[in-house]
Amino acid sequence: MSTPQDRLKEPEMADTGSKAQRGERPPKTVQDLAPIRSGRIRVDGADLYYEIDGEGEPLLFIHGLGSCTADWAPQIAYFRANYRIIAFDQRGHGRSSRPRDAYSIPRFAQDTVALIKALEIGPVHVVGLSLGGLVAFQLAVDAPELVKSMTIVNSGPEVPAQTFKQRIPLYVRLLYLHTLGLRRMAKAIGKNLFPKPEQADLQKVLIERLASNDKRCYAASLRAIFAGWGVADRLSEIRCPVLFITADQDYTPVELKQAYVNRLPNARMIVVPDSRHALPMEKPREFNRALADFLGTLAAR
Repeated sequence: MSTPQDRLKEPEMADTGSKAQRGERPPKTVQDLAPIRSGRIRVDGADLYYEIDGEGEPLLFIHGLGSCTADWAPQIAYFRANYRIIAFDQRGHGRSSRPRDAYSIPRFAQDTVALIKALEIGPVHVVGLSLGGLVAFQLAVDAPELVKSMTIVNSGPEVPAQTFKQRIPLYVRLLYLHTLGLRRMAKAIGKNLFPKPEQADLQKVLIERLASNDKRCYAASLRAIFAGWGVADRLSEIRCPVLFITADQDYTPVELKQAYVNRLPNARMIVVPDSRHALPMEKPREFNRALADFLGTLAAR
């Protein structure tokens, strides 16, 4: 059964490798890392951009809403020495194409299945942040044979949207989007996710990344999140090991995520103190350590 949550303490790490490899000073873009291979695959009207780097067991990263592969730069730098890293831009994001329709969590998961099969990399260790976590859950129930383990970052197996109160985050974000525009909305989000003076550079990176989105595709992806999606009733079907890495100041409370952990057959949770929704960017050292420890325990079995 699932185990209780752990609260991550400040790690004590040997001073080995570069700072980028330890996740302390991530490069600003994935391009800085000179990926081994990049390309595109065609999936139901969308061209999906992907990058592959490193050697070893396949480790697939799925980004969040309005983001792209670049968000995973500190993780790619850290894990490339021991894992085959696959990162891709979901439809409507980054360097993938931007179709007018076909935005839903099941559709995003189908894209991911197609990518894994086209690259012949399954089964994979999956890491999903926010929207990417929703996609990971859908992937795990739709194609369990392709998932070796899941790491869920500030996400869950459902987004209740039946009541007006549950839909308020959707309405607020759409109001920002349509009245302020992408850049001003991005500034508001950036201040919320990176509020400290020393996080000014991270805030700027996030603002530029969000502001570069296509407004229509962003809104369509946002609506897909709040379309009443959920696979919480199928959690007992997910047999692979699952790790929740959770910010203590995320949008949704730690207690809610712990309730999901308790319902999964093989899951545990780590809580990272003094962190927010964009946890892999904000606390790369702590995040990388938690993920590396989890993957290491699986390799030792």
